[in-house]
Amino acid sequence: MVRILNSSTLSHLLIAVLCVLQAPAAHTASIPSNALEPVTADLALGRADDAISRLHSSLAVDPGDAEAHSLLCRVYYQEERWDDAIHECETAVQLAPLDGGYHLWLGRAYGEKADSIHSIKAYGLAKKVRSEFERAVQLESGNVDALSDLGDFYTAAPEIVGGGKKKAQDVAHALDQYAPAQAHQLRGHLAEKDKNYLLAETEFKAAVEASRQPANAWMELASFYSRRQHWDEMLEALRAGIDADAKAASPHGPALVDGATILSRNNQEPQLAIQLLRLYLASPNKSADSPAFQVHAQLSRLLEQQGDHAGAQQQIEAAATLAREYHPAGRKAVSQ
Repeated sequence: MVRILNSSTLSHLLIAVLCVLQAPAAHTASIPSNALEPVTADLALGRADDAISRLHSSLAVDPGDAEAHSLLCRVYYQEERWDDAIHECETAVQLAPLDGGYHLWLGRAYGEKADSIHSIKAYGLAKKVRSEFERAVQLESGNVDALSDLGDFYTAAPEIVGGGKKKAQDVAHALDQYAPAQAHQLRGHLAEKDKNYLLAETEFKAAVEASRQPANAWMELASFYSRRQHWDEMLEALRAGIDADAKAASPHGPALVDGATILSRNNQEPQLAIQLLRLYLASPNKSADSPAFQVHAQLSRLLEQQGDHAGAQQQIEAAATLAREYHPAGRKAVSQ
């Protein structure tokens, strides 16, 4: 999942719920590897318009290319165009029903759509999310992203749509052999839901110790402290994450965006949040998890709040040069 700093989207989805094909044969992806590389780079660097243009050209030649449809789904997902993302991911799954990654992205797209509508329709979409995540794990039992997303769903979801503590615990057990840090984080979320905050804290700290990318795990711990409104501990964990990022083989990565998001969401240290976003945007180590155009828009909102209207407008323009169809909530007001 974009990443669920990472379970927030699933939590919103579940709030919406509570408030209210088999294809003939898998179609082998036919984009040659030398054509795939630019699209993959576009995704990582947040060049949505370039990626869409390349993929449309490829699909004009071969409309049955499952991988091209899946990649187009991921670009639309970055742009928060949920209906378009669902259409492309559904097409990819129909063309290649045995690819677990395609099912994973379709489940994610269904989840974001459910979060956006806040109606009774979210109930049916939540069931689709579960079905796609489960299918992804069935097809690729060692897919850590699929296991993590499924575990988060089971943790957050009520039983009526297929959630359950025992199911989540089973996923955590499966994660132990592939990704111990993610297993600890899942158990942390389970303990937090049970209001066993001491155990949750212990699990999130264990994830830091077990992680190959401790910057991300530190930010997850900081996010936990923010939900508990333990501001000093939050800032301590966040700064540890910043330090870990600086020491990483690929510094100034998406963990900095996670840190900035935690700070801005909780109205803490806006200048530090701005600094983190600028570091990320200047870095060669960007990620599809934090598309540059989204980060430009996020930075714009922060600058606007600080009274830097010109700087905010510059960031909106920078976002538009990468993804002209990206229209997040609040962008129009900032750009006027």
